[in-house]
Amino acid sequence: MPGNRYSPLMGLINFERPRAVRWTHFLRPFSVLADLLYPPACAACGVMTADHRGLCPKCWSGVRFIERPYCEVLGLPFSHDLGSGILCAEAIANPPVFDRLRSVATHDHAVRDLVHGLKYRDRTDLAPMMAGWMLRASDGMVEACDALVPVPLHRGRMLSRKFNQAAELARHIAYLSGKPLFPATLLRVKRTTQQVGLGAKAREDNVRGAFGIAKGRENDVFGKRIVLVDDVYTTGATVGAACRVLRKAGAADITVLTFARALSEPI
Repeated sequence: MPGNRYSPLMGLINFERPRAVRWTHFLRPFSVLADLLYPPACAACGVMTADHRGLCPKCWSGVRFIERPYCEVLGLPFSHDLGSGILCAEAIANPPVFDRLRSVATHDHAVRDLVHGLKYRDRTDLAPMMAGWMLRASDGMVEACDALVPVPLHRGRMLSRKFNQAAELARHIAYLSGKPLFPATLLRVKRTTQQVGLGAKAREDNVRGAFGIAKGRENDVFGKRIVLVDDVYTTGATVGAACRVLRKAGAADITVLTFARALSEPI
């Protein structure tokens, strides 16, 4: 639940060298001017706030963070603690192709607004804050991985959208963690239709055969611990198709890390 691991100001802390203090005084008038021209506002709803890249109290209170206890494989939160290492029924009955899934919060309220802002309204300024939350939600998997790989867009979609939201998130996670980023290793080789509005089976059919490994980049994956980054996990069809390709290429361990997770209630 909110209030334990996260703060609306997370991702804003800047550990500067002592020498940089002089620059802080020099730049302060420009910072004040920037705040007058572009006042700090809630990253989700736009209401005025005290700081940039934060959430207002109303939006913050509506965020449902996914925290333990949860299924160690699918990251589905349990309504009460069943003990360490417990798996949910879905993970036992239908083991995923990846090793584990971790997400920051459920895909509703302010979280949905943040995802839509980044994805559809070109709010790339939200990516650093979202990436900081994702790093904390990764349960140490980013620190333990060999490389970060974003879920790619087809080149045709990139031309119309101009950027890949998953790659933006992965880029900032790589910056924060110091881990290698391989943005061109996994490719979307088939243009698919939008997944929004499709059922689970239609989503699987839509992304079947959609991904491949770039020629000459096989060693980026073989024997490596990979963190696959995306913005939202819904039915798992997209990341499942991507993970099958990574697994076939010899990935030793795959963690799926998303900002949001489509979820109703704890199980």
